[in-house]
Amino acid sequence: MSQVEKFNLFSFKGKMKIMHLSWMAFFVSFVVWFNAAPLMGLISESLGLTKDEVKTLLILNVALTIPARVVIGMVTDKFGPRKVYSALMVICALPCFMFAFANNFTQLAIARFLLGFIGAGFVIGIRMISEWFPAKELGTAEGIYGGWGNFGSAAAAFSLPVLALAIGEPYGWRVAIALTGVMSIVIGVIYYLGASDTPKGSTYFKPKKSGAMEVTSTGDFWLLLVMKVPMYATLGLLCWKLSPGGVNMLSNTLVWLIAALLTLLLLLDFYKTWQVNHHLFDEPVPEFERYQFKQVAVLNVLYFSTFGSELAVVSMLPMFFAETFSLGLAQAGMVASSYAFMNLMSRPGGGWISDRCGRKSTLMILTMGLAVGYFTVAQIDASWSLPMAVVAVMACSFFVQAGEGAVFAAVPLIKRRLTGQIAGMTGAYGNVGAVFFLTVYSLVSVQAFFYTIAASALFGVGSLLFMREPKGHMAEVDEHGQVTLISVG
Repeated sequence: MSQVEKFNLFSFKGKMKIMHLSWMAFFVSFVVWFNAAPLMGLISESLGLTKDEVKTLLILNVALTIPARVVIGMVTDKFGPRKVYSALMVICALPCFMFAFANNFTQLAIARFLLGFIGAGFVIGIRMISEWFPAKELGTAEGIYGGWGNFGSAAAAFSLPVLALAIGEPYGWRVAIALTGVMSIVIGVIYYLGASDTPKGSTYFKPKKSGAMEVTSTGDFWLLLVMKVPMYATLGLLCWKLSPGGVNMLSNTLVWLIAALLTLLLLLDFYKTWQVNHHLFDEPVPEFERYQFKQVAVLNVLYFSTFGSELAVVSMLPMFFAETFSLGLAQAGMVASSYAFMNLMSRPGGGWISDRCGRKSTLMILTMGLAVGYFTVAQIDASWSLPMAVVAVMACSFFVQAGEGAVFAAVPLIKRRLTGQIAGMTGAYGNVGAVFFLTVYSLVSVQAFFYTIAASALFGVGSLLFMREPKGHMAEVDEHGQVTLISVG
């Protein structure tokens, strides 16, 4: 059985094979997702984009991932991570190719918006890893999965500009982006052939009802509704950004239609949530089956600041270094990749510390460090030496990514059969943060942008006061009514 295997990074058997296949798939998904950021200078010059259009593309890149992570979380819980991950990687190669061959801003915008769906791949691996690793190793395993996968953005930052410049214009950036689409198809096929949803003999627990997340008390029902609102509000914020008051990509009529549609979707989401959970008002859930949704809400808030800021900063950092220190495209990409480079160690480190020192205390320390880190980065200007700026960015990124690792060390310990949905909602909040921070970036100075992130981290520290340390066991009931106790501490 997988549960008694030694944790050996150099093994490619059993649970370690699953971990390696999963981080590789996630790595490629991030290469595809962030293939445009380091090439934006070439793309802008090639197609004559304005600065506002470039910033809009950066926001569009993370917008669709908000609903996508929620949807993919539900689909993963229902159909299993192996099929869903494979399908996602193959299907998302299509908008990648569309972006590579786009000839104007509208085509770029549509392709970039659709490519946001590949960012949902992260959620799938969280459920897969949780099926194969015991609680005492879960933080480390999820951290390696997330950290080594997130490194895909750094790999894209320092490799794609070199490749594009080596090929030369007018096709350099197009070939570089198209090759990432080919990588996506290849890893999708490999994952389908090589992965398995659970260890042999284990049960894959599925949600009792589909269409919305299950909660286990009436108070949690109302809290779930409240936590859904920011996801739709963020999409409304993006809609405003594309309106005549923003970059003038959408007409006022279309903006109002989209706003009405988002309102209807929110109401439909509320209704589906009521359908799945209305029994709570008539018949309480047995105590042994309950979980506290406030645990999910706190992790959502923390991921808003951690992963939300990482997505935003990864998107703008090459341009920031290029403008602040007068660097060339390839140089700026390589220097900016130092932020994402830390993922190789810091996110697994956050999970490892969480496994040994407790989930709540680890999150408290790392989130406070994140606030201090971004306050320091806000001070960077042309008077700094480039090496000192890189050190400050890397130090900040340690707390950001270790915090992400600590968040997802806790996610799978809340309710096993809902892990995909919990991971989906928490992951979606990361993208809510990204859209929010990138919108702030488009409206204020770079310094104010970093201060805003630091303030959000301080709010996250306050929310941790409501978190409870996972202990004991969670109970899951299979389709035959048999109860299984799963250790969470």
